[in-house]
Amino acid sequence: MTESVPVDSASTDAWKHLEGIAEDFSPDLRGWFAADASRAATYTFQAADLTVDLSKSFLTEEILGHLLQLANDVDVAGRYQAMIEGRHINVTEDRAVLHTALRRPKNGAGLVPPAGFVVDGEDIDAAVHHTLDKVYAFADTVRSGEWKGVTGKRIETVVNIGIGGSDLGPVMVYDALMPYVQPGIQCRFVSNIDPSDIFEKTADLDPETTLFIVASKTFGTLETLTNARLARQWLWNALSTTGAISDSDADRKDAVAKHFVAVSTALDKVEAFGIDPQNAFGFWDWVGGRYSVDSAIGTAVIVAIGPDNWREFLAGFHAIDEHMRTTPLAQNVPVLMGLLNVWYTNFLKAQSHAVLPYAQYLSRFPAYLQQLTMESNGKSVKWDGSPVTTDTGEIFWGEPGTNGQHAFYQLIHQGTRLIPADFIAVANPARPLKDETGDGHGVEPGQDVHALFMANFFAQTKALAFGKTADEVRAEGTAESVVPARVFAGNRPTTSILAPALTPSVVGQLIALYEHIVFTEGTIWGIDSFDQWGVELGKQLALQVTPAVAGDAAALEMQDASTKALIEKYLELRSNG
Repeated sequence: MTESVPVDSASTDAWKHLEGIAEDFSPDLRGWFAADASRAATYTFQAADLTVDLSKSFLTEEILGHLLQLANDVDVAGRYQAMIEGRHINVTEDRAVLHTALRRPKNGAGLVPPAGFVVDGEDIDAAVHHTLDKVYAFADTVRSGEWKGVTGKRIETVVNIGIGGSDLGPVMVYDALMPYVQPGIQCRFVSNIDPSDIFEKTADLDPETTLFIVASKTFGTLETLTNARLARQWLWNALSTTGAISDSDADRKDAVAKHFVAVSTALDKVEAFGIDPQNAFGFWDWVGGRYSVDSAIGTAVIVAIGPDNWREFLAGFHAIDEHMRTTPLAQNVPVLMGLLNVWYTNFLKAQSHAVLPYAQYLSRFPAYLQQLTMESNGKSVKWDGSPVTTDTGEIFWGEPGTNGQHAFYQLIHQGTRLIPADFIAVANPARPLKDETGDGHGVEPGQDVHALFMANFFAQTKALAFGKTADEVRAEGTAESVVPARVFAGNRPTTSILAPALTPSVVGQLIALYEHIVFTEGTIWGIDSFDQWGVELGKQLALQVTPAVAGDAAALEMQDASTKALIEKYLELRSNG
Protein backbone atom coordinates (compact mmCIF):
# COMPACT_ATOMS: atom_id res chain seq x y z
CA MET A 1 0.00 0.00 0.00
CA THR A 2 2.36 2.74 -1.20
CA GLU A 3 0.42 3.99 -4.16
CA SER A 4 1.13 7.59 -5.14
CA VAL A 5 -2.46 8.73 -4.71
CA PRO A 6 -4.07 8.16 -1.29
CA VAL A 7 -7.69 7.19 -1.02
CA ASP A 8 -9.84 10.28 -0.55
CA SER A 9 -11.62 9.25 2.63
CA ALA A 10 -14.14 12.10 2.26
CA SER A 11 -15.45 10.56 -0.96
CA THR A 12 -16.20 7.15 0.56
CA ASP A 13 -19.68 5.95 1.42
CA ALA A 14 -18.61 5.44 5.03
CA TRP A 15 -17.61 9.10 5.32
CA LYS A 16 -20.91 10.24 3.83
CA HIS A 17 -22.88 8.04 6.22
CA LEU A 18 -20.96 9.51 9.16
CA GLU A 19 -21.66 13.02 7.90
CA GLY A 20 -25.33 12.17 7.83
CA ILE A 21 -25.28 10.86 11.39
CA ALA A 22 -23.36 13.92 12.60
CA GLU A 23 -25.93 16.37 11.18
CA ASP A 24 -28.43 15.74 13.96
CA PHE A 25 -26.24 13.77 16.37
CA SER A 26 -27.31 14.12 19.98
CA PRO A 27 -25.34 11.91 22.37
CA ASP A 28 -27.21 10.35 25.26
CA LEU A 29 -24.79 8.44 27.45
CA ARG A 30 -27.37 8.06 30.24
CA GLY A 31 -29.85 6.63 27.81
CA TRP A 32 -27.35 4.39 26.08
CA PHE A 33 -26.23 2.83 29.35
CA ALA A 34 -29.82 2.46 30.58
CA ALA A 35 -30.83 0.73 27.37
CA ASP A 36 -27.83 -1.61 27.19
CA ALA A 37 -26.64 -3.32 30.35
CA SER A 38 -23.68 -4.77 28.46
CA ARG A 39 -22.43 -1.46 27.02
CA ALA A 40 -19.40 -1.29 29.33
CA ALA A 41 -18.37 -4.84 28.45
CA THR A 42 -19.01 -4.32 24.73
CA TYR A 43 -16.76 -1.28 24.49
CA THR A 44 -13.97 -2.33 26.87
CA PHE A 45 -10.89 -3.80 25.22
CA GLN A 46 -7.54 -5.23 26.22
CA ALA A 47 -4.21 -4.38 24.60
CA ALA A 48 -1.32 -6.11 26.39
CA ASP A 49 -1.56 -4.79 29.99
CA LEU A 50 -3.82 -1.87 29.11
CA THR A 51 -7.54 -2.09 29.82
CA VAL A 52 -9.22 0.51 27.61
CA ASP A 53 -12.82 1.53 28.28
CA LEU A 54 -14.48 3.31 25.35
CA SER A 55 -18.01 2.95 26.72
CA LYS A 56 -18.18 6.60 27.81
CA SER A 57 -17.23 7.73 24.31
CA PHE A 58 -19.61 8.71 21.51
CA LEU A 59 -19.82 5.24 20.02
CA THR A 60 -22.89 3.39 18.90
CA GLU A 61 -23.07 0.20 16.89
CA GLU A 62 -23.97 2.19 13.79
CA ILE A 63 -21.18 4.75 14.21
CA LEU A 64 -18.60 2.08 14.93
CA GLY A 65 -19.66 0.11 11.86
CA HIS A 66 -19.09 3.08 9.56
CA LEU A 67 -15.79 3.98 11.22
CA LEU A 68 -14.53 0.43 10.72
CA GLN A 69 -15.65 0.53 7.10
CA LEU A 70 -13.71 3.78 6.70
CA ALA A 71 -10.59 2.08 8.08
CA ASN A 72 -11.06 -0.72 5.56
CA ASP A 73 -11.67 1.71 2.72
CA VAL A 74 -8.31 3.42 3.22
CA ASP A 75 -6.61 0.11 4.13
CA VAL A 76 -5.21 0.98 7.54
CA ALA A 77 -4.05 -2.61 8.04
CA GLY A 78 -2.33 -2.76 4.65
CA ARG A 79 -0.50 0.52 5.20
CA TYR A 80 0.65 -0.63 8.64
CA GLN A 81 2.01 -3.81 7.07
CA ALA A 82 3.80 -1.71 4.45
CA MET A 83 5.34 0.37 7.24
CA ILE A 84 6.70 -2.50 9.30
CA GLU A 85 8.11 -4.14 6.16
CA GLY A 86 10.18 -1.03 5.46
CA ARG A 87 8.45 0.31 2.37
CA HIS A 88 9.01 4.02 1.81
CA ILE A 89 5.76 5.35 3.21
CA ASN A 90 7.54 8.60 4.17
CA VAL A 91 7.24 9.72 0.58
CA THR A 92 8.39 13.34 0.83
CA GLU A 93 11.76 12.17 2.17
CA ASP A 94 11.70 8.84 0.28
CA ARG A 95 12.37 6.89 3.46
CA ALA A 96 11.20 3.81 5.26
CA VAL A 97 9.45 4.28 8.61
CA LEU A 98 10.78 1.65 10.98
CA HIS A 99 10.48 2.80 14.58
CA THR A 100 8.74 -0.55 15.19
CA ALA A 101 12.04 -2.25 14.33
CA LEU A 102 13.73 -0.58 17.30
CA ARG A 103 11.88 -2.86 19.71
CA ARG A 104 11.86 -6.20 17.92
CA PRO A 105 13.34 -8.87 20.19
CA LYS A 106 16.82 -10.11 19.43
CA ASN A 107 16.80 -13.40 17.50
CA GLY A 108 13.04 -13.58 17.93
CA ALA A 109 11.23 -16.53 16.38
CA GLY A 110 8.12 -15.94 14.34
CA LEU A 111 8.69 -12.25 13.81
CA VAL A 112 6.84 -10.46 11.01
CA PRO A 113 8.70 -9.48 8.95
CA PRO A 114 11.13 -12.34 9.70
CA ALA A 115 14.29 -11.80 11.74
CA GLY A 116 17.10 -10.37 9.67
CA PHE A 117 14.89 -8.62 7.14
CA VAL A 118 16.70 -6.26 4.80
CA VAL A 119 15.64 -2.72 3.84
CA ASP A 120 17.65 -0.61 1.41
CA GLY A 121 20.50 -3.10 1.64
CA GLU A 122 20.72 -3.13 5.45
CA ASP A 123 19.93 -5.97 7.84
CA ILE A 124 17.61 -4.02 10.11
CA ASP A 125 17.64 -6.34 13.11
CA ALA A 126 21.43 -6.67 13.08
CA ALA A 127 21.88 -2.91 12.89
CA VAL A 128 19.43 -2.21 15.72
CA HIS A 129 20.84 -4.80 18.11
CA HIS A 130 24.46 -3.92 17.35
CA THR A 131 23.72 -0.37 18.51
CA LEU A 132 21.64 -1.52 21.47
CA ASP A 133 24.41 -3.84 22.65
CA LYS A 134 26.90 -0.98 22.39
CA VAL A 135 24.68 1.33 24.42
CA TYR A 136 24.03 -1.39 27.01
CA ALA A 137 27.77 -1.98 27.43
CA PHE A 138 28.37 1.74 27.85
CA ALA A 139 25.55 2.03 30.38
CA ASP A 140 26.97 -0.82 32.41
CA THR A 141 30.37 0.89 32.63
CA VAL A 142 28.76 4.06 33.96
CA ARG A 143 26.44 2.27 36.39
CA SER A 144 29.24 0.11 37.77
CA GLY A 145 31.65 3.01 38.22
CA GLU A 146 34.09 1.61 35.68
CA TRP A 147 33.65 4.76 33.59
CA LYS A 148 35.47 7.52 35.42
CA GLY A 149 35.83 11.22 34.88
CA VAL A 150 39.11 13.01 34.35
CA THR A 151 39.96 12.96 38.08
CA GLY A 152 39.08 9.30 38.56
CA LYS A 153 35.66 9.82 40.16
CA ARG A 154 32.60 7.85 39.08
CA ILE A 155 29.74 9.53 37.24
CA GLU A 156 26.81 10.70 39.37
CA THR A 157 24.92 12.99 36.98
CA VAL A 158 24.15 12.47 33.29
CA VAL A 159 23.09 15.61 31.41
CA ASN A 160 21.27 14.93 28.14
CA ILE A 161 21.56 17.78 25.63
CA GLY A 162 19.03 17.58 22.80
CA ILE A 163 15.84 19.15 21.56
CA GLY A 164 12.51 17.97 20.17
CA GLY A 165 12.49 14.20 19.98
CA SER A 166 16.00 14.11 21.45
CA ASP A 167 14.65 15.68 24.64
CA LEU A 168 10.89 15.21 25.06
CA GLY A 169 11.04 11.42 24.92
CA PRO A 170 13.99 10.84 27.26
CA VAL A 171 12.85 13.33 29.89
CA MET A 172 9.30 11.93 29.86
CA VAL A 173 10.47 8.33 30.21
CA TYR A 174 13.03 9.25 32.89
CA ASP A 175 10.32 10.91 34.95
CA ALA A 176 7.88 8.05 34.33
CA LEU A 177 10.38 5.44 35.49
CA MET A 178 11.91 7.38 38.37
CA PRO A 179 11.33 4.49 40.82
CA TYR A 180 13.63 2.34 38.65
CA VAL A 181 16.55 4.81 38.62
CA GLN A 182 19.72 3.44 40.21
CA PRO A 183 20.55 5.23 43.48
CA GLY A 184 23.58 7.45 43.07
CA ILE A 185 22.77 8.37 39.46
CA GLN A 186 20.54 11.22 38.30
CA CYS A 187 19.73 12.66 34.90
CA ARG A 188 19.10 16.22 33.83
CA PHE A 189 17.91 17.44 30.46
CA VAL A 190 18.88 20.58 28.57
CA SER A 191 16.97 21.58 25.44
CA ASN A 192 16.15 25.27 25.31
CA ILE A 193 18.65 27.62 23.68
CA ASP A 194 17.68 30.16 26.34
CA PRO A 195 20.99 30.29 28.28
CA SER A 196 19.05 30.07 31.54
CA ASP A 197 18.38 26.40 30.82
CA ILE A 198 22.00 25.22 30.62
CA PHE A 199 22.98 27.59 33.46
CA GLU A 200 20.40 26.28 35.91
CA LYS A 201 20.93 22.62 34.98
CA THR A 202 24.68 22.83 35.66
CA ALA A 203 24.86 25.45 38.42
CA ASP A 204 25.04 22.98 41.32
CA LEU A 205 26.81 20.10 39.59
CA ASP A 206 30.26 18.73 40.29
CA PRO A 207 32.13 18.72 36.97
CA GLU A 208 34.23 15.78 38.12
CA THR A 209 31.15 13.54 38.35
CA THR A 210 29.12 14.89 35.40
CA LEU A 211 28.74 13.24 32.00
CA PHE A 212 27.13 14.98 29.02
CA ILE A 213 25.29 13.20 26.23
CA VAL A 214 24.98 15.32 23.07
CA ALA A 215 22.04 13.98 21.06
CA SER A 216 21.94 15.19 17.46
CA LYS A 217 21.78 12.86 14.46
CA THR A 218 23.63 15.29 12.18
CA PHE A 219 25.57 16.92 15.00
CA GLY A 220 24.46 20.20 13.54
CA THR A 221 21.24 21.12 15.35
CA LEU A 222 21.64 24.77 16.27
CA GLU A 223 20.16 24.61 19.76
CA THR A 224 21.83 21.34 20.70
CA LEU A 225 25.30 22.26 19.48
CA THR A 226 25.12 25.71 21.06
CA ASN A 227 24.25 24.13 24.41
CA ALA A 228 26.95 21.48 23.90
CA ARG A 229 29.58 24.18 23.44
CA LEU A 230 28.31 25.99 26.54
CA ALA A 231 28.49 22.72 28.48
CA ARG A 232 32.03 22.11 27.26
CA GLN A 233 33.06 25.61 28.30
CA TRP A 234 31.43 25.09 31.71
CA LEU A 235 33.36 21.84 32.14
CA TRP A 236 36.68 23.40 31.21
CA ASN A 237 36.16 26.44 33.41
CA ALA A 238 34.93 24.45 36.40
CA LEU A 239 37.72 21.87 36.22
CA SER A 240 40.46 24.45 35.74
CA THR A 241 39.10 26.58 38.60
CA THR A 242 39.55 23.68 41.02
CA GLY A 243 42.92 22.78 39.55
CA ALA A 244 41.67 19.44 38.26
CA ILE A 245 43.03 20.28 34.81
CA SER A 246 45.30 22.91 33.34
CA ASP A 247 44.34 25.18 30.47
CA SER A 248 46.42 23.11 28.05
CA ASP A 249 44.84 21.75 24.90
CA ALA A 250 45.81 18.23 25.94
CA ASP A 251 44.04 18.49 29.31
CA ARG A 252 40.98 20.03 27.76
CA LYS A 253 40.82 17.30 25.13
CA ASP A 254 41.15 14.62 27.80
CA ALA A 255 38.37 16.20 29.85
CA VAL A 256 35.96 16.22 26.93
CA ALA A 257 36.79 12.62 26.04
CA LYS A 258 35.91 11.50 29.56
CA HIS A 259 32.89 13.71 30.16
CA PHE A 260 31.12 13.74 26.78
CA VAL A 261 29.54 11.08 24.59
CA ALA A 262 27.27 11.53 21.57
CA VAL A 263 24.18 10.11 19.97
CA SER A 264 24.92 10.89 16.35
CA THR A 265 25.91 9.41 13.02
CA ALA A 266 28.17 12.35 12.00
CA LEU A 267 31.35 10.84 13.39
CA ASP A 268 33.63 13.43 11.79
CA LYS A 269 31.80 16.27 13.55
CA VAL A 270 31.68 14.29 16.79
CA GLU A 271 35.44 13.84 16.66
CA ALA A 272 36.04 17.49 15.79
CA PHE A 273 34.08 18.45 18.91
CA GLY A 274 36.44 16.32 20.98
CA ILE A 275 34.31 13.25 21.57
CA ASP A 276 35.86 9.86 20.84
CA PRO A 277 33.87 8.40 17.89
CA GLN A 278 33.91 5.09 19.75
CA ASN A 279 31.63 6.79 22.25
CA ALA A 280 29.06 7.80 19.64
CA PHE A 281 25.85 5.82 19.30
CA GLY A 282 23.97 6.05 16.03
CA PHE A 283 20.46 5.77 14.73
CA TRP A 284 18.94 5.88 11.29
CA ASP A 285 17.10 8.02 8.76
CA TRP A 286 14.15 5.68 9.05
CA VAL A 287 13.58 6.82 12.64
CA GLY A 288 11.92 10.21 13.04
CA GLY A 289 12.97 12.20 16.09
CA ARG A 290 9.56 11.99 17.76
CA TYR A 291 9.62 8.21 17.29
CA SER A 292 13.17 7.73 18.55
CA VAL A 293 12.96 7.47 22.34
CA ASP A 294 13.45 3.70 22.12
CA SER A 295 16.65 4.13 20.07
CA ALA A 296 20.06 5.33 21.27
CA ILE A 297 18.31 8.64 21.95
CA GLY A 298 17.30 6.96 25.23
CA THR A 299 20.93 6.43 26.29
CA ALA A 300 20.63 8.68 29.35
CA VAL A 301 17.60 6.72 30.55
CA ILE A 302 19.34 3.39 29.89
CA VAL A 303 22.17 4.54 32.13
CA ALA A 304 19.67 5.53 34.81
CA ILE A 305 17.40 2.46 34.85
CA GLY A 306 19.74 -0.20 33.42
CA PRO A 307 19.64 -2.45 30.37
CA ASP A 308 17.30 -5.05 31.89
CA ASN A 309 14.59 -2.50 32.58
CA TRP A 310 15.15 -1.02 29.12
CA ARG A 311 14.60 -4.44 27.54
CA GLU A 312 11.28 -4.62 29.40
CA PHE A 313 10.46 -1.12 28.12
CA LEU A 314 11.09 -2.25 24.54
CA ALA A 315 9.03 -5.40 25.09
CA GLY A 316 6.09 -3.18 26.02
CA PHE A 317 6.34 -1.34 22.72
CA HIS A 318 6.56 -4.61 20.82
CA ALA A 319 3.48 -6.01 22.57
CA ILE A 320 1.39 -3.12 21.26
CA ASP A 321 3.03 -3.34 17.83
CA GLU A 322 1.90 -6.95 17.67
CA HIS A 323 -1.57 -6.06 18.93
CA MET A 324 -1.80 -3.50 16.14
CA ARG A 325 -0.58 -5.99 13.54
CA THR A 326 -2.61 -9.04 14.52
CA THR A 327 -5.85 -7.86 16.13
CA PRO A 328 -8.96 -7.47 13.95
CA LEU A 329 -9.92 -3.85 13.50
CA ALA A 330 -13.10 -4.22 15.56
CA GLN A 331 -11.00 -5.06 18.65
CA ASN A 332 -7.84 -3.18 17.71
CA VAL A 333 -7.36 -0.56 20.42
CA PRO A 334 -5.07 1.92 18.61
CA VAL A 335 -7.25 1.75 15.51
CA LEU A 336 -10.45 2.23 17.51
CA MET A 337 -9.00 5.20 19.41
CA GLY A 338 -7.71 6.72 16.18
CA LEU A 339 -11.09 6.28 14.51
CA LEU A 340 -12.80 7.87 17.50
CA ASN A 341 -10.51 10.88 17.18
CA VAL A 342 -11.44 11.16 13.50
CA TRP A 343 -15.13 11.00 14.46
CA TYR A 344 -14.66 13.79 17.01
CA THR A 345 -12.42 15.95 14.82
CA ASN A 346 -13.97 15.65 11.39
CA PHE A 347 -17.61 15.12 12.15
CA LEU A 348 -18.28 16.62 15.58
CA LYS A 349 -15.76 19.46 15.08
CA ALA A 350 -13.72 18.97 18.24
CA GLN A 351 -10.49 20.92 17.94
CA SER A 352 -8.54 19.78 20.97
CA HIS A 353 -7.96 16.60 22.90
CA ALA A 354 -7.05 16.36 26.60
CA VAL A 355 -4.75 13.68 28.00
CA LEU A 356 -5.11 13.44 31.77
CA PRO A 357 -2.75 11.01 33.49
CA TYR A 358 -3.70 10.16 37.05
CA ALA A 359 -0.07 9.27 37.74
CA GLN A 360 2.35 11.99 38.77
CA TYR A 361 5.25 10.14 37.16
CA LEU A 362 3.48 10.67 33.81
CA SER A 363 3.43 14.44 34.24
CA ARG A 364 5.41 14.98 31.02
CA PHE A 365 3.36 12.53 28.95
CA PRO A 366 0.95 15.19 27.56
CA ALA A 367 3.93 17.34 26.47
CA TYR A 368 5.49 14.31 24.80
CA LEU A 369 2.24 13.61 22.96
CA GLN A 370 2.06 17.19 21.74
CA GLN A 371 5.08 16.61 19.52
CA LEU A 372 4.09 13.07 18.56
CA THR A 373 0.60 14.03 17.47
CA MET A 374 0.87 17.58 16.21
CA GLU A 375 4.21 17.29 14.42
CA SER A 376 3.01 14.08 12.81
CA ASN A 377 -0.48 15.07 11.72
CA GLY A 378 -0.33 18.86 11.47
CA LYS A 379 -0.40 18.75 7.67
CA SER A 380 -2.43 20.49 4.97
CA VAL A 381 -1.36 18.38 1.99
CA LYS A 382 -1.63 14.65 1.38
CA TRP A 383 1.33 12.40 0.81
CA ASP A 384 1.02 12.92 -2.94
CA GLY A 385 1.18 16.72 -2.52
CA SER A 386 -2.51 17.37 -3.19
CA PRO A 387 -4.51 19.50 -0.74
CA VAL A 388 -6.27 17.67 2.07
CA THR A 389 -10.04 17.41 1.74
CA THR A 390 -10.70 17.21 5.49
CA ASP A 391 -9.55 18.79 8.70
CA THR A 392 -6.39 17.17 10.06
CA GLY A 393 -4.64 17.07 13.39
CA GLU A 394 -5.73 17.80 16.93
CA ILE A 395 -4.42 20.12 19.63
CA PHE A 396 -3.20 17.82 22.39
CA TRP A 397 -2.83 19.14 25.90
CA GLY A 398 -3.19 18.09 29.51
CA GLU A 399 -1.84 17.93 33.03
CA PRO A 400 -1.79 15.20 35.65
CA GLY A 401 -4.80 14.76 37.90
CA THR A 402 -5.84 16.00 40.37
CA ASN A 403 -4.04 19.24 39.49
CA GLY A 404 -6.19 19.73 36.40
CA GLN A 405 -9.37 19.33 38.42
CA HIS A 406 -8.51 22.57 40.21
CA ALA A 407 -7.63 24.36 36.96
CA PHE A 408 -9.22 23.61 33.59
CA TYR A 409 -11.77 20.86 34.30
CA GLN A 410 -14.39 23.60 34.68
CA LEU A 411 -14.20 24.19 30.92
CA ILE A 412 -14.45 20.47 30.15
CA HIS A 413 -17.44 19.97 32.45
CA GLN A 414 -19.53 23.08 31.84
CA GLY A 415 -17.99 24.96 28.92
CA THR A 416 -19.38 25.17 25.42
CA ARG A 417 -16.59 23.28 23.66
CA LEU A 418 -16.41 19.57 22.91
CA ILE A 419 -13.16 18.29 24.44
CA PRO A 420 -12.66 14.52 24.26
CA ALA A 421 -10.38 13.38 27.07
CA ASP A 422 -8.22 10.34 27.75
CA PHE A 423 -7.88 9.42 31.43
CA ILE A 424 -4.85 7.23 32.27
CA ALA A 425 -4.25 5.52 35.62
CA VAL A 426 -2.49 2.60 37.28
CA ALA A 427 -3.91 0.31 39.94
CA ASN A 428 -0.73 -0.17 41.97
CA PRO A 429 1.32 2.93 42.85
CA ALA A 430 5.09 2.90 43.05
CA ARG A 431 4.96 4.82 46.34
CA PRO A 432 1.92 3.64 48.37
CA LEU A 433 1.20 5.85 51.38
CA LYS A 434 -1.54 6.06 54.00
CA ASP A 435 -2.98 9.13 55.69
CA GLU A 436 -2.66 7.94 59.28
CA THR A 437 -4.65 10.79 60.84
CA GLY A 438 -7.42 11.56 58.31
CA ASP A 439 -9.36 14.82 58.39
CA GLY A 440 -12.55 13.94 60.23
CA HIS A 441 -14.62 14.94 57.21
CA GLY A 442 -14.69 11.84 55.07
CA VAL A 443 -11.01 10.92 54.95
CA GLU A 444 -10.67 8.26 57.62
CA PRO A 445 -7.47 7.48 59.56
CA GLY A 446 -5.43 4.93 57.65
CA GLN A 447 -6.86 6.03 54.28
CA ASP A 448 -4.98 4.57 51.30
CA VAL A 449 -4.07 7.78 49.48
CA HIS A 450 -3.82 6.09 46.10
CA ALA A 451 -7.38 4.81 46.53
CA LEU A 452 -8.46 8.38 47.29
CA PHE A 453 -6.62 9.52 44.17
CA MET A 454 -8.27 6.81 42.07
CA ALA A 455 -11.70 7.76 43.40
CA ASN A 456 -11.16 11.07 41.63
CA PHE A 457 -10.20 9.25 38.43
CA PHE A 458 -13.42 7.22 38.45
CA ALA A 459 -15.61 10.10 39.60
CA GLN A 460 -14.44 12.51 36.90
CA THR A 461 -15.28 10.26 33.97
CA LYS A 462 -18.63 9.42 35.60
CA ALA A 463 -19.44 13.12 36.07
CA LEU A 464 -18.39 13.99 32.53
CA ALA A 465 -20.51 11.21 31.07
CA PHE A 466 -23.68 11.51 33.10
CA GLY A 467 -23.64 15.00 34.56
CA LYS A 468 -26.28 16.24 36.98
CA THR A 469 -29.79 17.31 35.98
CA ALA A 470 -31.69 20.32 37.27
CA ASP A 471 -34.04 18.05 39.22
CA GLU A 472 -31.08 16.33 40.88
CA VAL A 473 -29.67 19.72 41.84
CA ARG A 474 -33.03 20.83 43.27
CA ALA A 475 -33.29 17.60 45.25
CA GLU A 476 -30.16 18.65 47.11
CA GLY A 477 -32.00 21.72 48.41
CA THR A 478 -30.27 24.19 46.11
CA ALA A 479 -31.87 27.62 45.76
CA GLU A 480 -33.68 27.93 42.44
CA SER A 481 -31.63 30.96 41.40
CA VAL A 482 -28.45 28.88 41.60
CA VAL A 483 -29.79 25.72 39.97
CA PRO A 484 -28.71 26.59 36.38
CA ALA A 485 -25.13 27.21 37.48
CA ARG A 486 -24.96 23.82 39.20
CA VAL A 487 -26.35 21.74 36.35
CA PHE A 488 -23.87 19.52 34.54
CA ALA A 489 -25.00 18.63 31.04
CA GLY A 490 -22.90 15.47 30.90
CA ASN A 491 -22.36 13.78 27.53
CA ARG A 492 -18.68 14.76 27.59
CA PRO A 493 -16.78 11.88 25.95
CA THR A 494 -13.88 10.16 27.69
CA THR A 495 -11.65 7.13 27.27
CA SER A 496 -10.30 5.41 30.38
CA ILE A 497 -6.98 3.55 30.23
CA LEU A 498 -6.07 1.46 33.27
CA ALA A 499 -2.81 -0.47 33.77
CA PRO A 500 -1.64 -2.69 36.64
CA ALA A 501 1.36 -0.47 37.48
CA LEU A 502 3.68 2.02 35.83
CA THR A 503 6.32 -0.52 34.88
CA PRO A 504 8.85 -0.07 32.08
CA SER A 505 6.69 -2.33 29.92
CA VAL A 506 3.54 -0.29 30.56
CA VAL A 507 5.30 2.97 29.72
CA GLY A 508 6.41 1.42 26.42
CA GLN A 509 2.87 0.22 25.79
CA LEU A 510 1.42 3.68 26.34
CA ILE A 511 3.87 5.30 23.94
CA ALA A 512 3.28 2.70 21.22
CA LEU A 513 -0.48 2.99 21.71
CA TYR A 514 -0.40 6.68 20.82
CA GLU A 515 2.10 6.16 18.00
CA HIS A 516 -0.40 3.86 16.31
CA ILE A 517 -3.35 6.15 17.06
CA VAL A 518 -1.43 8.83 15.15
CA PHE A 519 -0.73 6.34 12.36
CA THR A 520 -4.42 5.45 12.05
CA GLU A 521 -5.51 9.07 11.85
CA GLY A 522 -2.80 9.95 9.33
CA THR A 523 -3.85 7.05 7.12
CA ILE A 524 -7.50 8.14 7.21
CA TRP A 525 -6.48 11.68 6.26
CA GLY A 526 -4.07 10.49 3.55
CA ILE A 527 -1.14 12.47 4.93
CA ASP A 528 2.53 11.68 5.50
CA SER A 529 2.70 11.49 9.29
CA PHE A 530 6.45 11.01 9.25
CA ASP A 531 7.91 14.19 7.76
CA GLN A 532 8.01 17.55 9.52
CA TRP A 533 8.73 20.25 6.99
CA GLY A 534 6.65 22.70 9.00
CA VAL A 535 9.42 23.10 11.56
CA GLU A 536 12.05 24.10 9.00
CA LEU A 537 11.08 27.60 7.84
CA GLY A 538 11.34 29.24 11.23
CA LYS A 539 14.76 27.64 11.80
CA GLN A 540 16.00 28.88 8.43
CA LEU A 541 14.73 32.40 9.03
CA ALA A 542 16.33 32.45 12.47
CA LEU A 543 19.72 32.03 10.84
CA GLN A 544 18.94 34.92 8.48
CA VAL A 545 17.74 37.13 11.31
CA THR A 546 20.68 36.37 13.63
CA PRO A 547 23.06 38.95 12.03
CA ALA A 548 20.41 41.64 12.43
CA VAL A 549 19.98 40.79 16.10
CA ALA A 550 23.76 40.95 16.47
CA GLY A 551 23.79 44.53 15.16
CA ASP A 552 24.38 44.11 11.41
CA ALA A 553 22.71 47.23 10.00
CA ALA A 554 22.43 45.86 6.47
CA ALA A 555 20.78 42.66 7.71
CA LEU A 556 18.42 44.73 9.85
CA GLU A 557 17.31 46.78 6.84
CA MET A 558 16.35 43.58 5.01
CA GLN A 559 13.69 42.68 7.58
CA ASP A 560 9.98 43.43 7.26
CA ALA A 561 8.74 46.51 9.10
CA SER A 562 7.37 44.65 12.13
CA THR A 563 10.43 42.43 12.61
CA LYS A 564 12.75 45.41 12.10
CA ALA A 565 10.92 47.48 14.72
CA LEU A 566 10.95 44.61 17.21
CA ILE A 567 14.68 44.01 16.75
CA GLU A 568 15.39 47.73 17.14
CA LYS A 569 13.42 47.76 20.40
CA TYR A 570 15.27 44.68 21.59
CA LEU A 571 18.65 46.28 20.82
CA GLU A 572 17.57 49.41 22.68
CA LEU A 573 16.48 47.43 25.73
CA ARG A 574 19.59 45.25 25.65
CA SER A 575 21.89 48.27 25.53
CA ASN A 576 20.08 49.77 28.53
CA GLY A 577 19.90 46.54 30.46
